[in-house]
Amino acid sequence: RAASRALSAALLRRGGLVGGRWVETAAAFPVQDPASGEELGRVSDCGAAEARAAVRAAHEAGAAWGRLPAKERSVRLRRWYELMMENKEELARIITAENGKPLKEAQGEIVYSASFLEWFAEEARRIYGDVIPASAKDRRVLVLKQPVGVAAIITPWNFPSAMITRKVGAALAAGCTVVVKPAEDTPLSALALGELANQAGIPAGVYNVVPCSRQQTAAVGEVLCTDPLVSKISFTGSTATGKILLKHAAGTVKRVSMELGGHAPFIVFDSANVDRAVAGALASKYRNSGQTCVCTNRFLVQKGIHDEFVEKFAKAIEKELHVGNGFDAKTTQGPLINEKAVEKVEKHIKDAVSQGASIVTGGKRHSLGKNFFEPTLLSNVTTKMLCTQEETFGPLAPVIKFETEAEAVAIANAANVGLAGYFYSQDPAQIWRVAEQMEVGMVGVNEGIISSVECPFGGVKESGLGREGSKYGIDEYLEIKYVCFGGL
Repeated sequence: RAASRALSAALLRRGGLVGGRWVETAAAFPVQDPASGEELGRVSDCGAAEARAAVRAAHEAGAAWGRLPAKERSVRLRRWYELMMENKEELARIITAENGKPLKEAQGEIVYSASFLEWFAEEARRIYGDVIPASAKDRRVLVLKQPVGVAAIITPWNFPSAMITRKVGAALAAGCTVVVKPAEDTPLSALALGELANQAGIPAGVYNVVPCSRQQTAAVGEVLCTDPLVSKISFTGSTATGKILLKHAAGTVKRVSMELGGHAPFIVFDSANVDRAVAGALASKYRNSGQTCVCTNRFLVQKGIHDEFVEKFAKAIEKELHVGNGFDAKTTQGPLINEKAVEKVEKHIKDAVSQGASIVTGGKRHSLGKNFFEPTLLSNVTTKMLCTQEETFGPLAPVIKFETEAEAVAIANAANVGLAGYFYSQDPAQIWRVAEQMEVGMVGVNEGIISSVECPFGGVKESGLGREGSKYGIDEYLEIKYVCFGGL
């Protein structure tokens, strides 16, 4: 197993990437394997000074990058995509080592991650303006789309590659330059992308990375959100942190897009195909051990098929899910990112059981180590329990029984966030009604996995602002300029 965890030195970088150069700092912080707790290496602990230097480098590179013909930006993004695909096995191994997710999932993430560079390489050549019929004979009215400028990209640990390329691909395609601050748990993926960006011919200063420890995060984040040379903030993470960044960004009125917390409902109606619903539930809930923003957090199952669903769901969990080290071929459930994440799952289970919930399967830490937890299913759950009021971000599936469609929709919408939502039904009229009524940015109908490069990703309410991916994603990095030609 130790041999299987050996990572390619060709893609491992320990310093920050500023203006095309690898920058070492006096202090460094450890990156740990969440499965074993062992140290994978130490990475430069960038602070406010390095963040400001990266912003200046991005600003200085911005004019030339923005003036490049769209086709040239497209070619370089396409080459970056090709290099990711050529190195997908090593990139996936880095993810599994620093994040813990099963290697097969990590390989899937790299393909997904690279696809954003491919997609936006194509979209770079489709940034169209307009000619508007003028109200006066001697005028012509044009609309141009231009890059907003330097974009600060702040990303989480659960998808350490894809959350970067989904933002950076759009930004670079639009002609923006970026400063990336990766999560302190998973900086190696961001730095590996930097190495490949250099190889792809992305000019110095266009893609910068400032890794930092948890202790330096607040200072670096404040620089990125307040520096007047930064024009745009894109953040994926918790709603609480997003609100802090919004306050910082308000001082200089920066463009902001945010993908924040989720609390996804998964409704199974009496008309559903139960076997398909169970398969969708398994995929939606337990991918990355429940550590995704679009993971189901609340299962709502109608009275008529409730018992059948719970029984089949429990059997599927016990048969198909295997907890283990991410490098083991049979593993489907790797470790949680750290012990704090495990403690939150335990807290939610303890609270639910104290209020009458029943543990159907799982319910405790796994014998493999402190960051491993058994996939867990709870029944007899109510809306008063903590696990139905806040996002667990772990392998816990609580099931609430309901009677009517209206009741299910009301429970699903009784949250201050709205990222993703899912439901299973074979009633066409019900499908239209519920899809339109769910207060979320993305709806999966008879599907448990909905993310795709072609589709707009984002939420409503306190789940965020703006959209990523799809043809809409590039708009987040473009300003609209109106030009009036007079005296003609």
